[in-house]
Amino acid sequence: MLLRSIPGLLLLALISFSAHQRTDCAKILAIFPFPGPSQYICVQAYLKALAGRGHEVTVVSAYPQKKPLPNFRDISLEEVLNGYEETIVDVITQERNKWQELNLYYHFFTGGTLSVLKSANVQKLLQSDEHFDLVIVEALQMDAVYAFAHHYKAPIIGISTYGTDPTIDELVGNTSPISYIPLPLSELSDRMSFWQRLENLWHHLLHQLHMHFIYLPNQVAIYKEYFPNGTADILALRKSFSLVLLNQHFSISFPRPYVPNAIEVAGMHISQKPNQLPAVMEGFINASKAGAIFFSLGSNVKSKNLSKEKIDIILRVFASLPYNVLWKFEATDLPNKPQNVYIDKWFPQSDVLAHPKVKLFISHAGLLSTTEVIHHAKPLVGMPVFFDQFLNMKRIKHAGIGVSVNYKSFTYDELRGAILEVLDQPKYTQNIQQMSQLYHDRPMKPLDKAIFWTEYVLRHEGAAHMRVAAQGLNFIQYHSLDTIAVFIVGVVLAVILPVWAIYGIVSGMVMRDSGGAKLKHS
Repeated sequence: MLLRSIPGLLLLALISFSAHQRTDCAKILAIFPFPGPSQYICVQAYLKALAGRGHEVTVVSAYPQKKPLPNFRDISLEEVLNGYEETIVDVITQERNKWQELNLYYHFFTGGTLSVLKSANVQKLLQSDEHFDLVIVEALQMDAVYAFAHHYKAPIIGISTYGTDPTIDELVGNTSPISYIPLPLSELSDRMSFWQRLENLWHHLLHQLHMHFIYLPNQVAIYKEYFPNGTADILALRKSFSLVLLNQHFSISFPRPYVPNAIEVAGMHISQKPNQLPAVMEGFINASKAGAIFFSLGSNVKSKNLSKEKIDIILRVFASLPYNVLWKFEATDLPNKPQNVYIDKWFPQSDVLAHPKVKLFISHAGLLSTTEVIHHAKPLVGMPVFFDQFLNMKRIKHAGIGVSVNYKSFTYDELRGAILEVLDQPKYTQNIQQMSQLYHDRPMKPLDKAIFWTEYVLRHEGAAHMRVAAQGLNFIQYHSLDTIAVFIVGVVLAVILPVWAIYGIVSGMVMRDSGGAKLKHS
């Protein structure tokens, strides 16, 4: 029996070795310049894992490591954090139409681009003789930074912390049919009515106009300024990506098409084994027989900046509940805080949600937070604030795993009613448990998948064989407008020419008959 099993064990070992084959250690440059903490949280475990596998990783970001790590070098951009909190407050409080929203994010993304290129340490790196085998960037509208790949003659991988959109699609020739794939800034689902599809089309046209007539020309100008001797074609560079890793999974959103080098890796930031909570947090959660609630508005929106009226409403609601509440509150003091509320400026969010006695998450519905509640199967009450959070909340409600309240106008009764609705109705917990099973049922853990495909690109020197032919087509060719035009002209001619010929023949016959009749009459 043992002898019979040996060939099977050897085969299993061979398959395992092939699936985890190592790549020669590479020098990797990763650029994640934006001040939003969640964007760096999404990739931090991934970058550390690459360093842990022996690759030399240089990271340009606003969040350098507090303790040195082997094979991990930071180039700090902490100056981008200056004024960021005030910017977020302005984004939340000011009303904007769609075009103004696009302008807002245009200035934000341009600022991220310039923060990289203006950095003295980055310029020093560019002017040195150092070489990199791979460039990894946040694929978030900073095309001038994509030129680093051209500078180092290295393949480029993009990571999107919120899935994909038409701009990210262009990097790998992906397709997002606007008939059933809404833009991230919308509140639409994949099941749209005629008027919703019309709205999605309009927003898509606005997005494309802004992208190609305002944003891209500005990025080209930035490239020419900071790479005065550069020969890269920015518009061609944005079609040369070897791979994009997308913080998305169809169980969280909806099924949609992807080209081979667009890879879903939602959850790669989540540790598969939760860490032990600090003793004070652990004790507070366990002290309540009913269980605990966790409340956080994420890393961008600060609870301390809520109005006094909103804070008073939240405290009164929490005081009326039989649950202990952990609240991410960034100030050290909170007047009139009830006994059942514990505040801290930071919580290990995923580890808190993993605790079996945590029953509910009150969240801003950010994509990382949404992924974590699905990973840990905890229902939620959502307070979406900006960007893709409204679309995430739409999906949450459609899936029946939570309810929402209006961040700007919620009342005591609305917030308390939403909390009790989710806690008292078993369907929300049952739905999130089913969704969690779908999310976890995949052949590889998301971090392993991200590492595999990254090293795949390294092993195959950019993996050009994965790029679709669409990357070599212009707009007219891609949409077959030229062939459609020829076809239409051909059909029109095929109809008109016979009609014209018949008309000529009939006219000739009529004229002959008319002439003969006149002659006979004469």
